Amino acid sequence: MPAAKHPDYKEELERLKYTLHYVEKSLDASAEEKLHMDEDVAKRRRHFDSADSESYIGLMVNTMLQDRINLRIKNLKMAGKRPYFARIDFKEDGKDVPERLYIGKMVLIRDEDQELIIVDWRAPVANLYYEARLGEAAYTCPDGKIKGRLSLKRQFSIDEGRLNEIFDIDITTNDEFLQTYLGANADNRLKDIVSTIQVEQNRIIRADMWKPLIVQGAAGSGKTTIALHRIAYLIYTYEKRFNPENFMIIAPNRLFLNYISGVLPELGVEKVKQTTFQDFAMELIGGKFKIRDSNEKLVLFVNGKDREYNEIIKKDSELKSSIVFKNILDDYLSIIEKDFIPHEDFKILQNVIFKYEEINRLFLVDYKHEPFMKRVKEIKKHLTNALKRKKDSLVQKFQDQCDFIVENLKFTMEDCAERHELIVNAIDYKNESIKNLETISKKAVKEYIAGISKANPFKYYKSFITDGELFGRLCSKWVDEKYIEPIRKYSEDIIRSGSIEIEDLAPIIYIKFRIYGMDEKIPVKHIVVDEAQDFSVFQFYVIRNIIKDSSFTILGDLCQGIHSYRGVKDWNDVIKYAFENRECQLLNLEQSYRTTVEIMDAANKVLSRIKDKNLPPGRPVIRHGEKVGIIKRETVEETALDIESKVKSLREDNYKSIAVICKTMNECEDIFGLLKKIKDGPYIIKGTEKQYKGGFVIVPSYLSKGLEFDAVMIVNADDDVYKENELDAKLLYVAMTRPLHKLYIYHRRRLSHLLKDV
Repeated sequence: MPAAKHPDYKEELERLKYTLHYVEKSLDASAEEKLHMDEDVAKRRRHFDSADSESYIGLMVNTMLQDRINLRIKNLKMAGKRPYFARIDFKEDGKDVPERLYIGKMVLIRDEDQELIIVDWRAPVANLYYEARLGEAAYTCPDGKIKGRLSLKRQFSIDEGRLNEIFDIDITTNDEFLQTYLGANADNRLKDIVSTIQVEQNRIIRADMWKPLIVQGAAGSGKTTIALHRIAYLIYTYEKRFNPENFMIIAPNRLFLNYISGVLPELGVEKVKQTTFQDFAMELIGGKFKIRDSNEKLVLFVNGKDREYNEIIKKDSELKSSIVFKNILDDYLSIIEKDFIPHEDFKILQNVIFKYEEINRLFLVDYKHEPFMKRVKEIKKHLTNALKRKKDSLVQKFQDQCDFIVENLKFTMEDCAERHELIVNAIDYKNESIKNLETISKKAVKEYIAGISKANPFKYYKSFITDGELFGRLCSKWVDEKYIEPIRKYSEDIIRSGSIEIEDLAPIIYIKFRIYGMDEKIPVKHIVVDEAQDFSVFQFYVIRNIIKDSSFTILGDLCQGIHSYRGVKDWNDVIKYAFENRECQLLNLEQSYRTTVEIMDAANKVLSRIKDKNLPPGRPVIRHGEKVGIIKRETVEETALDIESKVKSLREDNYKSIAVICKTMNECEDIFGLLKKIKDGPYIIKGTEKQYKGGFVIVPSYLSKGLEFDAVMIVNADDDVYKENELDAKLLYVAMTRPLHKLYIYHRRRLSHLLKDV
């Protein structure tokens, strides 16, 4: 309700004024502390001595403190606009009076007496706000389970320091506050949701860090936002053990990373590593490859012109993305492994130091659990030690021979110039032999090791793809024979063109992992993978094995798996192969908070055409809106005129984020030509952008995934465009679940059968 009408308005207004005053006071103190710290750091840098460890440590510590002060100032400035969003009154068992706690995005403690002014939303006690009902309640903290009675849950709408609304609640689902939040317009960034986190979302955010977590979430269920809040929660909870740099987000593309980039800083978290699988793969492989746009292949399938060719490249993607291809590469690496060591003994001056059979046994048996080149390092140690022992015996042998000759000369010859010369010659020969032995010994191990193959991972991969006989033989027990050579030839043509595809990255990383290991220290302890349905099981296997000590949060929606030819079809496959049946948490988020009931119901009808039990429909929050508009226009020009009229009307109603979604890029360009004359007209999202600007956009269906808009117009929803197949149904489902408020679907001839009964 409006704040002024609430019976506790004056009391809450006074509390807000007091909090804002203390925030301002803390900000002034922190600004002064920052000034002194900046001066100290600058001074230390001017007088820095790299040879002085104390100087280095001092600079590092003060730089870290400087970063903390900067972050605190940033948080305080944000708190000056909205210091908290909720209040709970909780009386712990055994205490006389309830504690009044105000919950915000940071902790604020009064210096004078350590009283909590603001409780961080990530603190254990804040869980009462998100999950507890009024009455008997409890929360778990490091001290154990704290029981008591929750007598009040209150939400505030505070904007720029003004108290606008107050809501007294019991739970945080389907209440007026949530409805107000969901009814807000979309902009060009994700929102933080700390004030409206629902019970099922909260359980994901606060789930055990060390048990792999897989979340199947409906479109609009808040997967991405939840993922970012989970990182913020884990950094807060484990701040003494990990730094933000120990957390990594892997997203589908750079545009998506830009889209989510604003949330973490607003949650008081920065320096989290944000990357795409392609960029991360480049770091791991250590090379630069020209990678084809992954959407090119999808476009071929969307257009569906050359069915035979499309079937081959689909089979190619399916194979390389599967755990089967990992098994095939294992067979290939076994062949390389058998001949990895040169078929020759390790000798010095015709003396056998180590027989080939002994060296190969070390490689194939003793160190089999290690990557190839790490085995070679161990073998090098054996050769070096054996050579040292042999060298010592050879030196002694040369010494003994010399001593024998000298003694024999002394015994058989009179002391004369000739005997003296022979003795000198014997000693010189001995010294020369030892010197020669030293020279050869220094190079012997190095030269032997140099004879071991050291091709880079890509060359091994290329050799496998281009060897028709070998590829065919190893694939024969896994792949339908009629596809083996077409798949190989397609892959060979791609490689010979000077590029690779995203499906090639996991195999190349795996080859590097098996042959070279991962020497690079990857300081990552928790990995969040978003839009995970578009990642392959092989990709998950590779990430899991190269960063063994990391925990995972994996979020995706199989219903939006438009790249299912290379992506996950069943989350149990990820558990079985990537995590090797280790205990994982598999949670469902069925509730959709983005769209209205009318829009979600229509989208679910399209999804039901696929008839796949692994594709659970989303359940909309009870937020009603207009019925989905099905509009028939005879020509694309008429469609454009109607869109122009609707854009004008939507803007008058203050809807700023509007999308025209076409199935293909060609359709986008056609409609753009007719809409570009509109004032503040649209721009086309092409997938190469590094920044998402929001506003009025035209976007192909396959690039709209992950984005949201106030209103969406889907064009060309004819039966010859969106056919009755899995890919078209998923593309249409993705497009239909983008709007928050309004959805219009245009067709020119006969409406797609997928939209029957919508």
